[in-house]
Amino acid sequence: MDRTTIERYASELDSHSQKAGDTEYWYARDIMPYLGYQQWKNFIKVVDKARLACRNSDVPVEAHFRDTSREVPLAKGAIRSIADVKLTRYACYLIAQNGDPKKEEVALLQSYFAVQTRKTEIIEQRMGEISRLAGREALATAEKKLSQNLYERGVDDAGFARIRSKGDTALFGTTTRAMKEKLGQKPNKPLADVLHPVNVAAKQLATEMTNLGVETKDLHGESPITEEHIGNNSRVRGMLIESSIIPEELPAAEDIKKVQRRARTDERRIERRGFADNNS
Repeated sequence: MDRTTIERYASELDSHSQKAGDTEYWYARDIMPYLGYQQWKNFIKVVDKARLACRNSDVPVEAHFRDTSREVPLAKGAIRSIADVKLTRYACYLIAQNGDPKKEEVALLQSYFAVQTRKTEIIEQRMGEISRLAGREALATAEKKLSQNLYERGVDDAGFARIRSKGDTALFGTTTRAMKEKLGQKPNKPLADVLHPVNVAAKQLATEMTNLGVETKDLHGESPITEEHIGNNSRVRGMLIESSIIPEELPAAEDIKKVQRRARTDERRIERRGFADNNS
């Protein structure tokens, strides 16, 4: 998404903001289109999920979600009262979190409500961070599934580590340890935490391919699963090289743990900015 589009998007969201004392808020119906929803009955389900997430975080729901009603004009001068919800910045952020962060518009909405300033460069940075977090989580999920598949097929944790290591060698043309040294990662920390997003996506794709292969071919034991995983990583490597992308030459990314801490700090900062009382 280019800078002009981001600036226009932020300006549109700015125009929908309201004030209750010192608290900035938005109406749910106003931000609904920005997540691709056209019908209130569908969007209110997302709002309710966000309320639950707020409650589960031990944050007072009523401080960030206010049920209300609004009058809207109809044809021939008629007026109708419709249900709506007043949402603080934190509530909007939680609603965006219930969308798919791999979708550009959802990542952008998360970014907008996460930052305290609307400077375009900060929103761009937050969009990139959200995409990285989503990619890293997707890889972790795929690897967790692979671990479970291997356990069910007679491969223990040590075997899983060997299989994953040989997959890395096939993808990067060198060992996991060598890649950690190259990227400045500590030996006892995950390589994926500092990998370029393209490499994270490559590892996820190869792992998902192995999961599918293990299940559809009903593979059992370390040897055939190792062969499957090496083959999948080799094919993904070949695809990247055909596009003039050398996996082991891509630069290191900021440690994902730092990105996660920054995201949590953003959440704590915005969750404090709720409605002052129950009457606004």
